[in-house]
Amino acid sequence: MAAFRLPPLHALAAFESAARQLSFQRAADELCVTQSAISHRIRQLEGDLGVKLFLRINRAVALTPQGETYLGAVRRALAEIEAATRGIVHAVRHTLKVSVAPGIGAKWLVGRLADFQRRHPDIDLILSSSMRCADIKSGEMDLGLRYGAGFWPGLVAYKLSDEVLTAVCAPDYPGRVGGLERPADLARATLLRLRPTGMPWKPWLEAAGLDWPEPTSGVQFDDALLMLEAAASGNGVALSVGKLAESYLAAGSLVQPFPVTCRDRGYHVVLAPDSREKPWIMAFVDWLVAAFREGPQGTSASA
Repeated sequence: MAAFRLPPLHALAAFESAARQLSFQRAADELCVTQSAISHRIRQLEGDLGVKLFLRINRAVALTPQGETYLGAVRRALAEIEAATRGIVHAVRHTLKVSVAPGIGAKWLVGRLADFQRRHPDIDLILSSSMRCADIKSGEMDLGLRYGAGFWPGLVAYKLSDEVLTAVCAPDYPGRVGGLERPADLARATLLRLRPTGMPWKPWLEAAGLDWPEPTSGVQFDDALLMLEAAASGNGVALSVGKLAESYLAAGSLVQPFPVTCRDRGYHVVLAPDSREKPWIMAFVDWLVAAFREGPQGTSASA
């Protein structure tokens, strides 16, 4: 039997992702490469096939008829390869070591782990609150859930979300300080602070139209969950990532006194480059990406 004459697998994966999302940029984000790498791989594939797979219209792309036909065949082939891989991998139990900050771990991740365990009963999870990137580089941890700008030297980062910052406080706190009708009323409130490298108030204050300096007095915390608990107990107004405050707002233990938000960084899952070759690790990455795209209690997020 003659050897198979196949295009490079990475080119097929780039084509499938770009065709499914009709976006080279979203395909680049999904595959953790640059947009130019996606474009290069698809041009290479089109050159090998001798046909155009995409119509490029300004910044948008659309599949050609040949691209539509090829997509179906490629997706079926990739699905068969994935199923065969899962069949082998699932025959062996794997342990996955995950490091996650206490806040997002307690208020978001643990409530969803049952879904992952149901989908992947062959993977045993070990959760750690260690936030040292060196633990991931050394292999002590397999991956980490991190909040930041998306760059950790020596590690691969998959973006999970874009976040906004919002001011939150206990429901009765505004009445205790004479009312919080507009952002300027924060002058009579206590502003709770996360360590200087955490969530500075200045960008939110600017979004609220206040030319105030960064607060330098009052209680400071090195853990976002402790800060939110302090806010829920009536100790002041905290600035929080929306994802972290989600459960507090749903329960009514925190409220947003103002409809002001500002864009901040985002959550990422980070791992060593060679971990991308381990299906049981990537299974958790894929699950995290999907879970972050859903709203509370598994409801698809529309915002």
